[in-house]
Amino acid sequence: MAASIESCREVYITEHVDVFPSICLAWVNLFTNECRVRSCRLNRRIQLLEEDLERSEERLATATAKLAEASQAADESERIRKALENRTNMEDDRVSLLEQQLAQAKLIAEEADKKYEEVGHNKCFQADVDKAVNAAKRAFDRNSEWRQMHPYTRGQLMNKFADLVTRDLDYIATLETLDNGKTYASAVEDIQASICTLRYYAGWCDKIHGDTIPTGSHFTNSPNLIIMSYQCDTDAKGASWRCRANHPWNYPFMMLVWKWGPALATGCTLILKPAEQTPLSALYAAALAKEAGFPAGVINVIPGYGPTAGAAIAEHPEIQKVAFTGSTEVGRIIMAACAKSNLKRVSLELGGKSPLVIFDDVDVKEAAEIAHNAIFANHGQNCCAGSRTFVHSKIYDEFVKRAKQLALNRKVGDPFDKKTDQGPQIDDEMLNKIIDLINSGKQQGAVVQAGGKIFGPVQSILKFDTMDEVIERANRTNYGLASGVITRDINKALEFAQAVEAGSVWVNCYDAITPQTPFGGYKESGIGRELGEEGLKGYLEIKTVSINIAKKN
Repeated sequence: MAASIESCREVYITEHVDVFPSICLAWVNLFTNECRVRSCRLNRRIQLLEEDLERSEERLATATAKLAEASQAADESERIRKALENRTNMEDDRVSLLEQQLAQAKLIAEEADKKYEEVGHNKCFQADVDKAVNAAKRAFDRNSEWRQMHPYTRGQLMNKFADLVTRDLDYIATLETLDNGKTYASAVEDIQASICTLRYYAGWCDKIHGDTIPTGSHFTNSPNLIIMSYQCDTDAKGASWRCRANHPWNYPFMMLVWKWGPALATGCTLILKPAEQTPLSALYAAALAKEAGFPAGVINVIPGYGPTAGAAIAEHPEIQKVAFTGSTEVGRIIMAACAKSNLKRVSLELGGKSPLVIFDDVDVKEAAEIAHNAIFANHGQNCCAGSRTFVHSKIYDEFVKRAKQLALNRKVGDPFDKKTDQGPQIDDEMLNKIIDLINSGKQQGAVVQAGGKIFGPVQSILKFDTMDEVIERANRTNYGLASGVITRDINKALEFAQAVEAGSVWVNCYDAITPQTPFGGYKESGIGRELGEEGLKGYLEIKTVSINIAKKN
């Protein structure tokens, strides 16, 4: 029995051992297949998840873009709201700014809100001018704070004024755009340039020097004579003190600074009459000057019409200097009034009919862009605009084609819109003048290449063949404010620059005006120069002091 049991055990174990590897292999195969199935399912799920993630990222990107657009729209809405708010409150701003004027703080407060039905000589403006002149006279008294102020301190005041302009740049640019119609971006550039001019002239305050001149004794009875010529400190030079400035409507704040800079640097007191179309930035500048700390009466602003306020200033016997920027016609009237009254010193920056000459060795695309900006900048309302474009006959047709396309691509619209290239002209009167000139040109055979309804600046493109021809035609005008030449040949550029009758010549560029470089015109484009060291001379008197000493070393 025991043997039988043992035998059975051996058989079972043997059979069991034989079957076990097969069972294990089957299980392994089954498990492997299951793993493969699960792996495939997992891979598929991962793929689906990745696709979902990709779609989610796309939706997120779309949502982000829409959010950015919404944010931009919100910013634009806020900007428009602020602009409208500024526009709504403009009349209140006028009154507020008028109240902050210098000239004893009450120069024209009583008459500021008066309105007149017609433009004519109204005697009430004479009283306003008298107040301003008296304030300026007191401020320039020999013992006044302004006359006794150290030139270095004067420069500090000018820099403080520039700091305040920098602080309020956006507000001033908004005033310029609302008043003038130029794009907000252009207005910002104007204010930035004005700040540079202020700081330039602030640096001149303590750097205006005189000369000591050696002389022979055989011309005088004083053998030990020393002669000194002064054009510096107010107690030695005799500045032009009460000077009058009239700035135009095309660059209101910039032209204001062109007048104020040298006048304040030399220690003068001044009276400013802004253009009647654009008085706002001048009034605000007066408020900033008061905040900067200029003594009362040093800076005076009188808004008004030219035939009334302007004429009263030009004819005033106690004003010693007039600086005017505007039309040649009005410049003649001012010069005559200054001569008849007290022979005032006069500086005039008047109109222009500036030539831009383009030779056949240029990159036509680049030249067309320079010429486009030369005439279309600031709506074409620019005294030195390149209004006569002379193009060599070899490239004339290609140039006209490119110039036409640039004009067609120009966007006219809301000056506060960043995409706008050009806002409205200054007023209906100026727009009608432009349209009349175009119609006159068409009657004489000119062809309008771009535009239908005239929106402002007009580019005249003329053909030439030789250097002598184009120089003669460029100079065939009563004006000589500015000019330009585009060429790769420096000899051509220098020959043209030497021959052209213009105060400024720009080579391979246009309208490159800086505070350091003098600006002014030949012929009927004006008298004197503004900017640079040369711009100071119109506000200075030369005084010669001769001293006889005991012994000459």
